[in-house]
Amino acid sequence: MWDTNAYLSALTPKFYVALTGTSSLISGLILIFEWWYFRKYGTSFIEQVSLSHLGPWLGGGNETDNSNTNTNNTASNECKVWRNPMALLRGAEYGRLWSAARRAPLTYYDMNLSAQDHQAWFSCGGDQSPVEEAMNRAWREREPTARVAAARTALARDPDCAAALLLLAEEDSPTVQEAERVLKRAWRAAEASWRAHAAAGSAYASAARRDAAVLAHVKRRVAMCARRLGKLRDAARMFRELTRDAPPALHAMSLHENLIEVLLEQRLYADAAAVVARFEDAGAPPSAALLYTAALLRARAAVGVGARPGAEVIALEAIRRAIEFNPHVPEYLLELRALTLPPEHVLRRGDSEAVAYAFFHLRHWRNAEGALRLVAAAWAGAERAGAGAGAGCAACADRELLAPHHAMSAFPRRRAALLPLAAALCAGCAVLALAAHRWPAHAHALLDPRRLHSLLAAV
Repeated sequence: MWDTNAYLSALTPKFYVALTGTSSLISGLILIFEWWYFRKYGTSFIEQVSLSHLGPWLGGGNETDNSNTNTNNTASNECKVWRNPMALLRGAEYGRLWSAARRAPLTYYDMNLSAQDHQAWFSCGGDQSPVEEAMNRAWREREPTARVAAARTALARDPDCAAALLLLAEEDSPTVQEAERVLKRAWRAAEASWRAHAAAGSAYASAARRDAAVLAHVKRRVAMCARRLGKLRDAARMFRELTRDAPPALHAMSLHENLIEVLLEQRLYADAAAVVARFEDAGAPPSAALLYTAALLRARAAVGVGARPGAEVIALEAIRRAIEFNPHVPEYLLELRALTLPPEHVLRRGDSEAVAYAFFHLRHWRNAEGALRLVAAAWAGAERAGAGAGAGCAACADRELLAPHHAMSAFPRRRAALLPLAAALCAGCAVLALAAHRWPAHAHALLDPRRLHSLLAAV
């Protein structure tokens, strides 16, 4: 039988010093990694791994299979990445941040998603001409200079290549005015190409679909340039046409959000309310733009002259519903968190969607007197309740979409209560190890194996 007395008697104080120091070092490294992971993703790595790998073993699988399936389906829907309909121009707008502060406005993950979208929309498959091959290479390139060079190569072979003109307007035009000029040229080229392929019959059906997608995207960008330049009537007219006659390539672009923002800028609140009601009745996917615009319109009616009794309660309820959908928006509307340039893709109910919404709609909330006061009241209640938490993958997806310099929003705020305690324990163990190494006689007296053995026997 194993003799514990002989084993404990053979241990010297140096063993306990080494054991304490090693465990303190490992605990400190784990603590540092946990702190870094918590700061970056807003969740604990150990907790995440425990729930995903140990949870099924500890909680059983038969009773929770259906609930886990439903939860996974819901999480996958919530973690779906959508194209941002309000994305800026890379050359004229995103590029200004890099020129002024040497900060990358977009992540490679975000730009890679855009490249995949462009290849899916603007490629007709089959045998490709040299111009189409040059454009496919342009969409795949990671560096802006390489994309522009490939587009110029395609344009040199075909001066009426609408896709090349679209890329140059997006990435090579230094101002919005120059981008609008190039886009109008692309509009004429895309329309002529679409009419020619549509008249040629079914043999050119794929090319006609490609040209229709290019034409629709060019029109959308022209409308956005008109919005940037203050041509609100032209922008509203084009967005109405696109919303009504959008081809399949633009169905996922949520063009009604562009139309709503232009109507709010024109202060045509009745028209904006009609657009919101029409798309809510049509079963459009919920978004921060729809819910917060509905809340803004109710807030205006509640704080305006001649407000109905109980209108403020209705407005607060609408704001609470919007906060429950995306709880990250109020911090930006109340200017409690710094804004950054919106990404080209957003995660519904995530911080990226909140940034994209607040970047364009903050001015509309400021124009509505008293609306931000209602947001502050509803936000205070939501903070106390801690409602509106999103899926667990939201923080990771948002981190991939948002620029590295942006401090991400986390809701509900998770306090790392155990981190200070763990740090104190690690520091205490390290101090004890150093003290034992400095005064070995006292450590030998305290860590006498016979005393430890008698203590264990008593226990």
